[in-house]
Amino acid sequence: MSSPVDLRQAVRNLNSLPALPVIAQKLLALKLDSEEGERQMLLLIAQDPMISAKIIGLANSPLLGTTRHISAVKDAAMLLGLTRVKSVATGIAVISLVSKPIGRFNPQELWMHSMGVAFAMLAVVRAMPVKKRPPDDIIFLSGMLHDIGYLALAHLDTRSSDDLHTRLVIEPDRLAIEVERELHEVTHDELGAELAKYWNLPSEIVAVIRYHHTPDAPQSAEGQPLARIINVTEKLLPTLGLREFVGNTVTPEEWIELGIEPDRAAEIAEQAVEQANQAAQFADSFN
Repeated sequence: MSSPVDLRQAVRNLNSLPALPVIAQKLLALKLDSEEGERQMLLLIAQDPMISAKIIGLANSPLLGTTRHISAVKDAAMLLGLTRVKSVATGIAVISLVSKPIGRFNPQELWMHSMGVAFAMLAVVRAMPVKKRPPDDIIFLSGMLHDIGYLALAHLDTRSSDDLHTRLVIEPDRLAIEVERELHEVTHDELGAELAKYWNLPSEIVAVIRYHHTPDAPQSAEGQPLARIINVTEKLLPTLGLREFVGNTVTPEEWIELGIEPDRAAEIAEQAVEQANQAAQFADSFN
């Protein structure tokens, strides 16, 4: 039997972490404030058959309610919006780092969960005052990448990852982060933040990944309000893909922190669940 991996030491050895896919690097570097930037993005996506298929599939899904068949990346981008396409394509590229299960970690479950959360976040964001809302591209990017720590854990230490996913199945009503702290010195939110830093992702995204389970931490300021939006959104949703119980109660104080009246909670939850289920069904169709 192999000896346990020292996760803190492993994340310090950056070469042990997976590299950010080249297409994701190029997408993140693109500026969409010019026609040339838009053209380059569409060209990049069109050159990747898997990402193209998923973007076009998303444009045709019931999630967006289109009445015409979309068959080109350019038309999909017109419907989805360029910033949203950029974020979703980047997320697809990252999650596709792992194409097959690593032990008990199934990347398809992470893809379903990430898509569900990214779209469900819109129900929460739409209820916020306009001046408090984060930019659309950052919403989607954070939603798509918030749980990449599970991918990092599976890559660094498959045995520890297997132990965690087994326990999450056995103890489905226990807070997943508590189970993880019991098992591991480093949890997926910390691992995900380290991976995001290694990839030179924006510091705001690093903070969101690190604090989406602990949005009240004083150090979470740079990741706000997104860390809290993800935290609240996940509490509104049933299990989607990943077996990760995060609690199912949003306090009035949490709603108020986002500038939302607590009496709108039921309405927002209904919209979030509908969005998430449709997004998860779309994600599952590409299994």
